[in-house]
Amino acid sequence: MKQLILFFLIIIPSQYSFAQKAKITGVIHESSGIAIPYATITLKEIDDKPVAVGISDTKGIFRLENLSEGNYTLTYSLIGFKTITKPIQIIADKEVNVGTIVLQPDGKLLEEVTVNGQHPSVSLKIDKKVFEVGKDILSQSGAVTDLLNIVPSVSVTPTGSISLRGNSNVLVLIDGRRTGLTQGNALDQLPADQVERVEVITNPSSRFDAAGSAGIINIILKKNKKAGFSGQIRLVGGSPNETRVTPSINYKSNKLNLFATYGLRLSDYVGLYTVEQSTGLSSTPVYMNQRQDENRHDNAKLLYFGADFKFNDHNSITAAFLRNSTRDHDKTRLNYLYSDKNSILDSSLSRSGESWEKRSYNQLEFNYTKTFGKAGKKLTVDMQYDFWNSEKEWNLTTSKVSPISIDLPMIRTISDGSSKDLMIKADMIQPMGSNATLEFGVKAEDRRVNSDFIAEQQNSTGWETVDQIDNHLLYKELIGSGYVQFSGKAGAFSYQSGLRGELARIGIEDRIGSYTNKKKYNRLFPTLNISYLFKEGATLQGSYSKRINRPSLRMIYPFNELTDLSTRYIGNPDLNPSYANVFELAFLKNWKTLTFNPSFYYQSTSGVIEDYTYKNADGLFITMPININKEIRSGFELSLLYNPIKWLQVNTELNVFHYSEQGVYQNQNFDYSGNTFTARVSAQLKLKDKLAFQTLYNFRGANATAQTRAEALHSIDFGCSKTFLKDKATVMFDVSNLFDLRKSKSITTGSDYIISQTNIPNAARYRLTLVYRLNLKDNEAARQAKSGNRN
Repeated sequence: MKQLILFFLIIIPSQYSFAQKAKITGVIHESSGIAIPYATITLKEIDDKPVAVGISDTKGIFRLENLSEGNYTLTYSLIGFKTITKPIQIIADKEVNVGTIVLQPDGKLLEEVTVNGQHPSVSLKIDKKVFEVGKDILSQSGAVTDLLNIVPSVSVTPTGSISLRGNSNVLVLIDGRRTGLTQGNALDQLPADQVERVEVITNPSSRFDAAGSAGIINIILKKNKKAGFSGQIRLVGGSPNETRVTPSINYKSNKLNLFATYGLRLSDYVGLYTVEQSTGLSSTPVYMNQRQDENRHDNAKLLYFGADFKFNDHNSITAAFLRNSTRDHDKTRLNYLYSDKNSILDSSLSRSGESWEKRSYNQLEFNYTKTFGKAGKKLTVDMQYDFWNSEKEWNLTTSKVSPISIDLPMIRTISDGSSKDLMIKADMIQPMGSNATLEFGVKAEDRRVNSDFIAEQQNSTGWETVDQIDNHLLYKELIGSGYVQFSGKAGAFSYQSGLRGELARIGIEDRIGSYTNKKKYNRLFPTLNISYLFKEGATLQGSYSKRINRPSLRMIYPFNELTDLSTRYIGNPDLNPSYANVFELAFLKNWKTLTFNPSFYYQSTSGVIEDYTYKNADGLFITMPININKEIRSGFELSLLYNPIKWLQVNTELNVFHYSEQGVYQNQNFDYSGNTFTARVSAQLKLKDKLAFQTLYNFRGANATAQTRAEALHSIDFGCSKTFLKDKATVMFDVSNLFDLRKSKSITTGSDYIISQTNIPNAARYRLTLVYRLNLKDNEAARQAKSGNRN
């Protein structure tokens, strides 16, 4: 901890000198109040000779410095808008704030707007924090899951679980929508270089679903901006085996945009899991050492294609289809050694398992967008239909090795699942004057999931059901919602206030009648965001939102695989949602070499979902999710981006938080409080001839609940890249989990047992990536084709 604090102190420059002879500041907006980035501000002498030139940033803010006293003219211009020229007087050693300059669209040039410029890496919007990506090597060479691991506040576990500030109750969206690309391991198939930016929304506005108590991660994909045909092909080879081929192609004209992406992935994973289990500690103790070696092979195919069509200047539609299909073939071997308190071996068992799984996720999406003559007014209608199915079969053979060798009956489990999900929503944005906007919308979603599961054991005549595990489950969910939101600006203040209402009807039915349950949830979810922009360009934000965390299907399903002889995870059909009230205060300041972004947050959650482990009558350890009373979490987060020289960039992050849980379940007291922290340090070198290197260190501190303590986890990733052939090709080499440091260790303690686990799901992975791009030139035809729906 001391070393981390020392590191942060070292990289913060000891002094900055911003005092200038004179300077001009201001902000540029559209008539709707939306900031205009990359506008050109030119200071001219009376004879039109330019004296100074500046460009507005992503918030529309501009600054001209080192100015001499005198009378001048100031010109504001941007292609697609009418140029404004105003006289201005400059007094030595004084700052002139020209306030808000409103640029009006130029109808003749509007269709030909093209914008080029550099975005700052981090910026604060009224309801979110935006991270520009694509400049990092590790974000170019890997998948989207690799990219998220370098976004401040976000972390991804080796198994692909995404969390925000240490909280896994997060909703992941793509382009503001829920999509099949976030289901299962689909994000691992999407190349990171297709991402334009990542929006971290810890207190989402009411326009978003209220799901996800930790907040929302919104991944914004790059849009096609090149006229005619363009595309790229991406080839990846790795060890352990990782073979990927991802071609994509686009065609764009003034009215039509066609797009298609295909992804093929062949991957192997090597995992190692060990368990030390002590039971019967109050009487006759028994000790068990378990080792599980796992070899997983995944084949995946991803197809995404669609079209945008622009009828006229105000009406456009998008239609697209996504299919993500996988075939997994996994093999596992488990060895169990049982001994007494004197470490004398009592018996040993061996189990081998082999599974085959097929999954197919499909999604149809449709969007209609209508704009109006009034700037900023827009209507969007979205429809999305998802349907998927899965089949999985496990074959398990078990033998007793000592004291005598005996082959035990073979066990198999078979599961079949399918789902249909229809979503329709409509949103309207209505400007209210030049500095205020009203938004409102409605949404309806109907989902039905079917699942069959059976476990069988071989006998002399065939197969018999194990422990009466043979059932069919039907899950039905209907959610209707609506929202209204008002936002505006008064001087340096911006505000946004909204209210969302959700009505949920959930039904769970099974063939046997063990889990029949119907639930209704009707809730209001208020949101409030306030922002203040200082003259120096710094931003201060305060926000509040109420959120809901609905249990995932995995948490509800009572069916479970029988792979392990000693432990099982089962779902809980009686599980209820949890509700969170979230408060945050954030500050952001961008200097030329430093971005400083501290945040304070507080979250109070009722009905917290927590894992509960217990030992049943057969000596089997069962883990299931339950609801406990509440959790309070408060913390401080600091993100620093330091760019002292052109070729060096250092990005650091520290998140320190305190948490306190309260609750009782089945005589288990869940009262517990603790402190922990996470940290991340990334350094990137950009050398001449477009050669670059990057290294990333991630650290997650130890944390605990009333039952389980997880030890600290850390990892190192490394990458390098070289661009050549006039920027048409890039070759990259990267290593994830260098030195195999990423090991999860935990200890679960009960009244009469202790379970110690070490999990290494993925070994170090070495990858070589080649990307070749087509049609890099952005010509005149391209400028006329940039008003499509997906832009």
